[in-house]
Amino acid sequence: WIWWRGSSRSRTHSCIDSTLLNLCRVISSICGRFLLPVLDAVSPFCYLKTRFNMQPSEEMLRTLSDCFLQTLAPNPEPRKKAEAYLKQVADQGGYGLTVLRLLSEPLVDEQVRQAAAVNFKNHVKYRWETVDPDTLPVVPVIQDLEKEQIKNLIVNLMLNTPPKIQNQLSEALAIMSKHDFPTKWQSLLPELVSNLRSASDYSVINGVLQTANTIFKKFRYQYKTNELFIDLKYCLDNFAAPLLEVVVRTDQIIDSNPESPAILKPLIECQRLCCRIFYSLNFQELPEFFENNMAQWMGLFHKYLNYSNTRLKEHDADKENVIDQLKAAICENINLYMEKNEEEFRDYLPGFATDVWNLLMSISLLQSYDKLAITAIKFLTTVSKSVHHQLFKQLDTLKQICESVVIPNVHLREDDEELFEMNHVEYIRRDMEGSDLDTRRRMACELVKGLCTYYRQEVTGMFSAYVQGMMEKYASNPLGNWKEKDCAIYLVVSLAPKQAAGMATGTNLVDVEQFFASAILPEIQSGDVNTQPILKADALKFITTFRSQLPKQMALTLMPLLIRFLVSESNVVHSYAASCLEKLLVVRDGKQLRFTAQDVNPFVPALLENLFNALKLPESQENVYVMKCIMRVLSMADIVQFVSGCLDQLAAVLALVCKNPRHPSFNHYLFEAIAALVRKSCGKSPEVVGSFENKLFPVFQEILTQDVSEFAPYVFQIFAQLIESRSSPLPATYMAMFPALLSSILWQRSANVPALVRLFQAYLQKASNEILQANQLTPVLGVFQSLVSSKNTDHQGFFILNTIVENLNHEALSQYMGTVWSVLFYRLHTKRTLKLIKSMIIFMSLFLVKYGHTTLVDSINAIQLDLFSKFLDQVWAPNLSSITGDVETKLCAVAATKLLCESPILLSDATAPIWGKLLNSVITLLVRPEEERVDAETEIPDLDEVVGYTTVYAQLYNAGKKEDDPVKEVKDPKEYLVSCLARTSSQLPGKFPLLIQQTVEPVNQAGLAQFCNSYGCPIV
Repeated sequence: WIWWRGSSRSRTHSCIDSTLLNLCRVISSICGRFLLPVLDAVSPFCYLKTRFNMQPSEEMLRTLSDCFLQTLAPNPEPRKKAEAYLKQVADQGGYGLTVLRLLSEPLVDEQVRQAAAVNFKNHVKYRWETVDPDTLPVVPVIQDLEKEQIKNLIVNLMLNTPPKIQNQLSEALAIMSKHDFPTKWQSLLPELVSNLRSASDYSVINGVLQTANTIFKKFRYQYKTNELFIDLKYCLDNFAAPLLEVVVRTDQIIDSNPESPAILKPLIECQRLCCRIFYSLNFQELPEFFENNMAQWMGLFHKYLNYSNTRLKEHDADKENVIDQLKAAICENINLYMEKNEEEFRDYLPGFATDVWNLLMSISLLQSYDKLAITAIKFLTTVSKSVHHQLFKQLDTLKQICESVVIPNVHLREDDEELFEMNHVEYIRRDMEGSDLDTRRRMACELVKGLCTYYRQEVTGMFSAYVQGMMEKYASNPLGNWKEKDCAIYLVVSLAPKQAAGMATGTNLVDVEQFFASAILPEIQSGDVNTQPILKADALKFITTFRSQLPKQMALTLMPLLIRFLVSESNVVHSYAASCLEKLLVVRDGKQLRFTAQDVNPFVPALLENLFNALKLPESQENVYVMKCIMRVLSMADIVQFVSGCLDQLAAVLALVCKNPRHPSFNHYLFEAIAALVRKSCGKSPEVVGSFENKLFPVFQEILTQDVSEFAPYVFQIFAQLIESRSSPLPATYMAMFPALLSSILWQRSANVPALVRLFQAYLQKASNEILQANQLTPVLGVFQSLVSSKNTDHQGFFILNTIVENLNHEALSQYMGTVWSVLFYRLHTKRTLKLIKSMIIFMSLFLVKYGHTTLVDSINAIQLDLFSKFLDQVWAPNLSSITGDVETKLCAVAATKLLCESPILLSDATAPIWGKLLNSVITLLVRPEEERVDAETEIPDLDEVVGYTTVYAQLYNAGKKEDDPVKEVKDPKEYLVSCLARTSSQLPGKFPLLIQQTVEPVNQAGLAQFCNSYGCPIV
């Protein structure tokens, strides 16, 4: 089918509301917007299609240079034109070589070269290897001849460019090596080793090491496979010895130049890079070379953990110096050996434990030492959980660790206070979102948990006393000692055992109720929400963490107090308040929400007022916690009287953020909130749909006009909601939009596909007859054909096909079914997957219950004689038990029952084995739990292949399609099965008992017998 046949030119413009008419035009014009605009100049790359080796002209290099400069322009118009031009010419052969030539020109402005280097990296990222042909749009890949030329040039070029450009080229080389190294790029490692051994310039040596470090990082994270170990062995055979040579040679030069910082800094950086490569090459297991040379490596590690040179200290106290960076890398290496090579490492452990302890005793609390402190504490944590934990068994040792390492690193620092006030986003990310593994506070608490592995009673007693002492200090001078209270609350919250969603079940450090009453409640009851904001945030975090233990009535009493904090001047405080309220609303007792709409309704006016006011506070216009709380309130409370005001405010927020989308999570919750309003209002009161359209469509028009790709999928989903809220027939305005949605180019953005399918389902549900009368079913089926041909989108194609069957009679569809079956069986033959098979079974089941088994069998056999029986025997029956979902399981069970008991083909003696196989699968489907009969899905997209920025689809929960039961007349599929079998067996007595005994598994025979007894339906 040519599915873009539907043309927007044929629309009738009469009687179309002006806003909707503009919207139609916008959607139609999007197809044109997706086509890349070209600069006025003629592309200079045309001749490169056939001649790779020709040197690019000066004019060509100037054109490219101007384009890269324009991509940095603050004005969006020239920037977009330049980006579009570069994207277009990147399809031409030889483009990558030409960019490399530009990068090699030292006279070109470094800003331009840096932009070109980033462009080259992205060019390689998307075009080095053939992408999945099922993913659209497909971009031309770099041809093999050009690849070889690039590989011959890039190492030397990278080693002779400035650091910023070198970093980009190193990343590009790593991407290339991911696909080609070592099998298709056997010259790479010898070339790197040759440069490493011959170079005396440490900018070159460090460039080689940086590249090797990037290449070898794959050994840290990939699963163990034969292929991985073959690659690892190749790298070890070629690089392990040169690596040790460089470390030893550099160590000697360091000893010879103790007083020259200019010489020492690149040398120390070299040792750091060697340590990172050591980490990668040793990550999977202990290689023989490193085991044989362990004494030499450990000796060097010991030396540099104790190395100091005042000349290498940074003048800026907040900047980490190169020695501390090296020591941190060494701590990671010895921690790796402690975790993975404990037996081989044990002789070195006492010495390194002393080294690390002395290190922690010598470094200050300045931020510049954070990474070193974190890696050092991590090493002690690993030791504390190992068989060598007896190093800490003495009570004095435990006490010294707790008082000298843990407590100082848990206390709030000036840097933390500054972060709280100046960068609330980062503070929240670290403190509340669990992204604080790179902080001293979190790692110190992890050390406490490690010590508790073998010494829980002793450590818990110590910290219980520490918390009590901190609270006593605070009580003696609340204004002067407020940090003591902050530290106490932090310890209680951080050390409490957590369940899902960060909820704590209790703690051994304090009595939770007593601690809440004495330390937390006074902060919440404080008359001024702006005083001592850090303690207010601590209190809110405590309630959030222990929310499941908070009695319902107590939580309801706290609600008005918590709502006040939504308008606190502190961004952290009102963010924590919003998060606390949102999480309280979703606490469950068993499977039931603890709070109902009736519980929440009294607080809704104040809640919504303060939440929307919070969005007006400085730096909180796009506060994700506030918007999530708004979404939650609108989703669960009775909001009829607030709909208009909320819609106005949400539309205003959307109009603002669509100009520059920055926060994906905020944007998602914003659209969820709008979708919640549509669901709660339009679904119950269709007469308000027009009001929603009037307020939302102008903003939607702006989104589509400006091609805000991140928002388009959301817009399409809300379109679907609004259409479903209307009764048939749809207004002509909506029908005028439909042809534009059939444009093939509109579907090339993968993020649009699920949303457009959702929109198609709404159209087919409400306007199937109008689509049929307008001859638009053919292009709709063309969309199905395109989607089902891809493994990534085939299920979306079935969503369209199923909706067509649900809403059209067979007479309207019969002329197309031959092509439909041909498309499906061709895909089954060429690219069979379990997902496709399940989708086909569900579709055929729906087709059968809607149009009858005879229509199904005859339409399939019209393609090929006896095709249906073969499919039933080889595909349907063996895979029926893999169906999941309550509605789908019931549908497929009912359809299979109809085949078993009504289809002449299956009731014939010739197909008796198929009959038994199908019955066995139906019983399995109905008897065994889903988790027992279905294996975990393995056909998962490789997210690592989705590199760079791309718009992704995010489904709106509140805009989800309501799932209808196509066999609602059947109340119990088990009863339906045995009643139909009993009725059919009474017409063919004696046939089925023996057949069941011969073909059905014993466990399923027992299950069937139990069904028959339970429902009083004997099979005779």
